[in-house]
Amino acid sequence: MSSPDGWARARRALADVGPDVVPALTVAVLGLMEARSAAVGTPGSGVPLGALVVAVAVAVGLWRRAPTAAATLAWVTVMVQVAGDVPPLLTQASVALVAYGTARWGRHAVVVAGGLSLPLSVLAGFLVLQSGLYDPPDTGNVSQVAAPLGEAVGALDVGGTSLVTVLLTAAGLLVVGLPWGAGVTVRSLVRARTSQEKALAAETREAETAEVALLRSQQAQLAADVHDVVGHSLTVILAQAESGQYLPDDDPARLKRTLAVIATSARASLVDVHDVLRVVHDPATGPGSTHVGDLDELLTGARRSGHPVVLAESGRPRPLEPDVAGVAYRVLQEMLTNALRHGRPSASLQVRRDWGDELRMSVANDRPVTEPGQPAASVAETGSGLGLPGMQKRLASVGGRLDVTATATTWTATAHLPVRA
Repeated sequence: MSSPDGWARARRALADVGPDVVPALTVAVLGLMEARSAAVGTPGSGVPLGALVVAVAVAVGLWRRAPTAAATLAWVTVMVQVAGDVPPLLTQASVALVAYGTARWGRHAVVVAGGLSLPLSVLAGFLVLQSGLYDPPDTGNVSQVAAPLGEAVGALDVGGTSLVTVLLTAAGLLVVGLPWGAGVTVRSLVRARTSQEKALAAETREAETAEVALLRSQQAQLAADVHDVVGHSLTVILAQAESGQYLPDDDPARLKRTLAVIATSARASLVDVHDVLRVVHDPATGPGSTHVGDLDELLTGARRSGHPVVLAESGRPRPLEPDVAGVAYRVLQEMLTNALRHGRPSASLQVRRDWGDELRMSVANDRPVTEPGQPAASVAETGSGLGLPGMQKRLASVGGRLDVTATATTWTATAHLPVRA
């Protein structure tokens, strides 16, 4: 017994070749029956008529897969038919499929050649019929159909032979011309639909690419925010924890203050992380507003770590755009974190805010004293990690920039941000 897969393959194969084989077999069967009828009473016409039917059937069988070959075979068959005075058959009307297939699936040059050949073939057919070069035996279904028409035209006495010739030529034009025009129309419609589908697919791919890029950007932003928040708070907590190890055992008040600073920093970190995650899960809420007072609160938090923080400010403070204010907050937070982490523990942090055509925020710290013979860390080495690249990206997103300078004794990071005029 055949397997289901075998039956499925057979059905697919039949569906693939059916539109080619079925018309060809139909033309062959009906054409041979018509040729046999036309050959009665006309000795020697059976073989030419049979060959004519076979040629037409083969051309019809090629109408989809090889339209160029089908059209060529059809025209060659007609020329041989005219040269041999082989009577026409009604079955030859099936070349309409060939004309349609040529226009629908043929190459562009073949379609153009087919369109140009239509008027030329009509003119050639008219001249052949008018001149009497084609004089087939008066037999077959075509003659039976045309005979009453010829008698009716002859009775009108209006140049019957010429009128019949024109009518037969026009009939041939309809058999070939209308299917060719239909093929060109369908070809254009299919191409237009295909172009629309490709354009829609391209738009879909672009939308998917943009969505993926947005998701990656959001992931990167989330990572940067969490890095800044957690890094800053852990730096403060670590500084307090390390200093707590050296507190005298008989001074519980200082120990409690140290623990309070650790708790405050941890609590503020949790609030900031919650804020970040809230915006990620619900972007419509937007980030919280940031003001100059929030920047000062960052300095207060840095002081809790035990580092003296000196603030110098010049110019007239002006409001910042919401996105610029958020960037200013995160960048100052990261600059303070880096200063606390890499600076000399006992030295103060120098913070400046200069208001002018732009806001310049700088944080400077003393670099740790290196052992004799040990090289000082370079800018690139000290800034390796997420901190500096993260600040640079944040500032670039609002039209700002970051400058980092290092001397033998100090490290300075300066952020430039646009301000409202």
